Amino acid sequence: MKEKAGRSYEPASSEFPEVLAKLTYDQHRAIRFNPDRSLWKDQGGNYRLQAFHPGWLFKEPVELFEVVDGKARPVHFTGADFIYGEPLVPSDFKDIEMPGIAGFRLHHPLNTPEYFDELIVFLGASYFRSLGKGNVYGLSARGLAVDTAIAGPEEFPRFSRFYLERPARGASEMRLYAELESERVTGAYQFTIKPGANTVVEVDARIFLRDDVQRLGIAPLTSMFLFGENDRVGFDDYRPEVHDNDGLLILRRNGQRLWRPLRNPDALALSFFAEEAPAGFGLLQRDRSFDHYQDTEAKYQRRPSLWIEPVNDWGKGQVMLAEIPADKEIHDNIVAFWVPEAGTEAGSEHRFTYRMIWGRDPEPGTELAKVVATGTGHGGAAASDPDPKLRKFVVEFGGDALSGLGADAPVEPRLSLQKGSVKHSFVQRLEGGTWRAVLDIERDDEEIPVEFILALQLNGADITETWMYQWSGQS
Repeated sequence: MKEKAGRSYEPASSEFPEVLAKLTYDQHRAIRFNPDRSLWKDQGGNYRLQAFHPGWLFKEPVELFEVVDGKARPVHFTGADFIYGEPLVPSDFKDIEMPGIAGFRLHHPLNTPEYFDELIVFLGASYFRSLGKGNVYGLSARGLAVDTAIAGPEEFPRFSRFYLERPARGASEMRLYAELESERVTGAYQFTIKPGANTVVEVDARIFLRDDVQRLGIAPLTSMFLFGENDRVGFDDYRPEVHDNDGLLILRRNGQRLWRPLRNPDALALSFFAEEAPAGFGLLQRDRSFDHYQDTEAKYQRRPSLWIEPVNDWGKGQVMLAEIPADKEIHDNIVAFWVPEAGTEAGSEHRFTYRMIWGRDPEPGTELAKVVATGTGHGGAAASDPDPKLRKFVVEFGGDALSGLGADAPVEPRLSLQKGSVKHSFVQRLEGGTWRAVLDIERDDEEIPVEFILALQLNGADITETWMYQWSGQS
């Protein structure tokens, strides 16, 4: 892939069977892989592979190779490997020559020993997503992001070829390799997948730039936040919250934890958190109560969190969070990734190694109390007339560092603001041991966002993680 970066990009062949190219959304979703044709099904191992059918949106074929004893052999699929439901006619696909596949998924006995659950899926550009025990699919990851949320167009590199090591009988982990390519980048990736209550995916990414890139995004995460307890303006819905994840957590090298609740803004909102050699970051779904979602189909309380833990030194850079306006839950409107400070010119090379931890609770432990809820509403007294420049923010913290304190403990807020001022604030202990900070904030200008930093202190030392927020628009 390094050698390829010195040559011009060659897109996938435009030759594509007409019967596949003309597939509509409804026709494509009527095709499913025949589980009896799963790769490695008859070898008695812990992994099985099923392919996704090309066509509809997936017109750039992906090549697949099986690696046995260090040698790679191509794996081909035909129409006989798939089941064609109505409105399709199976005979139309009987003798078709597949140019490749759209992607694939690995199955593994994740939740019970008897059933091969879906474990990880690679489908579309460099997108993939995985599950921990008891999860249902939610956020996605990507191999690389190129020029996301800049003035010009975004570039979407794609995994064009995969090499999968044939899993040994009884193997607990799975290893595969991928080639990544686009007009301005190439990449060589190694993935080591370790299923469990939290599924760990170890990534070794070698990235080579063909041309200059304005913003390189490492370990990109893509999620959905429509509305939640802190931001539901304009949504008339019986469900209290609709989101795959509710916050961005950043663990700094010095142990400080930054929690940023997600929002669905009125306009594109970008936030940058400058770091050096970060200990980790991720998009989390902390709220696990069904009562807070009330959705028996989407099961948002079971969506996975995803934690990124760097292994090598990532140097100086920024964690970028992009929040994009969305009016439906079908849109992934949240993006987060690491932006290295330097080395995005043509000819530069990068190596990033990191762990991805997918599951119900992958974030690292801490003695600090965590943010457990964020609420907002119009400022002032309950009976006062709303003032667009005044808003109330209610932040609740919970954890051992707070639960043992009495209501008279000298807990104080550490609060800083940009483009706003505090009109009224207090901290109080709630029943059950959580603590609440209540802030009435007046903004300087309705067109300029107010930036918050808040933590609770005891005797001058932080006893909670740091809550960060941006007030723009109405919420």
